[in-house]
Formats: sequence, C-alpha cells, structure tokens
Amino acid sequence: MPAFGPRHLCSVAAALALTVAATATTAATATTAADTATGSAALREVLFVGNNWDGTADVIGSTGDFAKVGRIDVVPDKDARMAEIHADPIKWIYFLGIRDSVGEGHDQFVDDMYSTPDGTSVVVSRPSFADVVSIDLATGRINWRFAVSGYRADHMAVSPDGTRVAVSASTANTVHVLDIGTGRQLGSFATGDKPHENIFTRDGKYIWNMSIGDVNTALDDPAWDWTKGDRHITVVDATTYKKVRTIDMRERLNAFGLGDFSDAVRPAVFSPDESKLYFQVSFFNGFLEYDVAGDRITRLKTLPKNPATSEDRTTWVNDSRHHGLSMNPAGTKLCVAGTMDDYATVVDRATLQEGPLVPASKPYWATVSGDGRDCVVSESGADRVTAVDFATGRKVTSVAVGDHPQRVRLGHVRSDWTGPSSG
Repeated sequence: MPAFGPRHLCSVAAALALTVAATATTAATATTAADTATGSAALREVLFVGNNWDGTADVIGSTGDFAKVGRIDVVPDKDARMAEIHADPIKWIYFLGIRDSVGEGHDQFVDDMYSTPDGTSVVVSRPSFADVVSIDLATGRINWRFAVSGYRADHMAVSPDGTRVAVSASTANTVHVLDIGTGRQLGSFATGDKPHENIFTRDGKYIWNMSIGDVNTALDDPAWDWTKGDRHITVVDATTYKKVRTIDMRERLNAFGLGDFSDAVRPAVFSPDESKLYFQVSFFNGFLEYDVAGDRITRLKTLPKNPATSEDRTTWVNDSRHHGLSMNPAGTKLCVAGTMDDYATVVDRATLQEGPLVPASKPYWATVSGDGRDCVVSESGADRVTAVDFATGRKVTSVAVGDHPQRVRLGHVRSDWTGPSSG
C-alpha cells in the first residue's frame, strides 16, 4: 500500500467528517429529518440508555428535564440464547469469561443501540450473547438477529443516513457492517486486537475503528504494555470496506515524548471540521489532540486525579481511567467522563482549561443532548444519567435508569410511544 504523504493526508482529512457524537442537532431539526425519511410519520427525538447488567434500555427525553419515556427489554429471547450457550462448551466458557472479566461479575446484555430512521425499531449489540438484534418498539419482539464472528459483540456506529450499523466483534478482530432494516451483512473488515469504538464520517465515506487490545489482563504496568496486543486505528472505505489507512498511535505517542503511555485509543471525537481527533487512552486521566493531516499528536490535556482513587492500575475497570468523551456542536467545548475519578467536566477546546468537576459515580460515557446544550453522562455506579451544561460546566439534572448504564445514544421513537405493548 502506498505511503501517506502530507498532501494525501490532507485529502483524506478533507473527506473525513464529524463523528455522530459531535453532530448533535436541535430536536426540531432532527425530528424533521427523521420525518422526511419516513414520509409523514411523527417522531420524537429521545435518548436511549443501555443498562448493561439489567438487559434493558431506558428511553428518556433528549432535552430539558430528560424525563423517562419508556423502557425496553433487550433480551426477550434470553431463555433461547442461554439454552444455546449451555449446549456449546466453548460458548459457555466465553460466556463465563465475559462475566468474570469485562463484566465485573455480571453478564453484559446491552452495549450499544441505535434506532431505525422510521423510529419503529432499535438495534442493539449484546456482548454476552455475541450478537446484534433489532427489536420492534411497538411489540418488544425481535425483528432479526445477527450472530457476530467470535464470542462477543461491542461498540457500534450508525451511518449518517441511519441505514447501516457497524459492530465490533471483539474476539474475532472484525467489524461487521449490517443493513439496519434487515440485519443483512453488507461487508466486514479486519482490525487490530479487540476492536472497540467505531466512527462513521459525516459524509458516510469512511469508518474509523479503534482497537484496544487485552484490557482485562493484570499486566498493567507500562513496562508490560506490549503484552496488550496489536492496537491501532483502522480507517476503511465505507462502500468497499477496504483499508484506506492504519494509524499506530505508539509511534505518535513516542514522538510526543509519551513513551510510557498506552496506545489503546478509547472513546474519540472529531472536531467539526475534522482536522483534529480528540481521544482517551487506557490508564490516563485526560485526553490527547491528534492533527489528522499532519499525522501527529499536537496537545495533551491532563485532568485532576481524585485523591480517593487507588493508584493500583489493576483496580481500574478494564484499563480505563477516563472513558467517555463528547463535543458540543460548535466544537468549542469537550465533555469528559472521569470514570475512575468519579467526576465529569467540561473543557474549553481552545485553552484546554477544565471547568467545575461535577461529582459522578463511575461515569462511563458522554454524549450530547438533542439541542446541543448539554453533555449527558451515564453514571454506571449510581444507575442514573446526568446532564451537564456545556456553557457553564455545571450540573443540570439527573434521571434514574436501570442497572449499570453505559452507552447513551440519540434516536427516535414514534411521537406517542411510551413502551412496547404487553401483548
């Protein structure tokens, strides 16, 4: 494959677009777009909150008081799936392995979720069941199921037009791209070890995947970082699913004088002009700025440590210190989930000055409200989501949800929807 020179990198950078997390629109605009996609259906913009250990997803308002709208059972076929797992010794071993390692003693029933453009279904990745399912929002029944390669499903991303979802198959080092309406595989591509975050560019031309390696081993000292596996960013053409570019952050970190940092890229978000990528790495309390065209790390932001947080890295959840990053639509503020330090904070993008540290119990994800005003953080340790005002950096409100909320995603339901029918 030819090398990427500065001119080629600029070309790729110009084609790349803002990640879904940084393109939150107003509720009115989003609803209008969804209505156009579905004809005349009246839709309501909402936030889907995946309660990983519960096997449920709470649906709450996307703005304002974030009031609860309804709840979905994302494992209505649990008995059938468990029967399959019990009948296959290898599946059973992996199922228990997920529970005892990344699941912190719990089964992982929902990782990520996106609604269909017509607001009739929600598509959910289920780590412990190694699959993706589409659930009818009216009936709660499964429309289709796709079993991923290997034994665990993880993060997803939805294309800008809402018609495709990309899902990481953790143990197979593969990303599957599916038709959101039918579950049919449209393509797949190979990644580094343990693919994690996926990002579609705004124009839908590229997919970025971040592989994070083995985050559940106890070899957490920087001297043993090489044992964590092959971790890199894979950029593919979203039509052919052929690799366009590979970015090894190890080289870029070394060049920036950060040889003892992990190169496992965790949550990430592009700037509005997508000339910059902001990302978190394992074990670090803060984030880094990467210049896409220049192919180099340009800035580092170290955030405060919580004195109560143990410095024993083996006690940190899945090698995370901070896990959750979003940006307001204007691209002026970043919101950080300080997972192991029990706070969320808003950082000025120009100065990298953080605002107030908003107390939060093991915050695990950060996204943007429908109107773009607030950062919404899932507090996995307190079973609630909390909104933080981008402008002031202060808490707006908290809403109770189910057991161990993780991913929070904007989506749509029918305007009169309050939950699946019981029939």
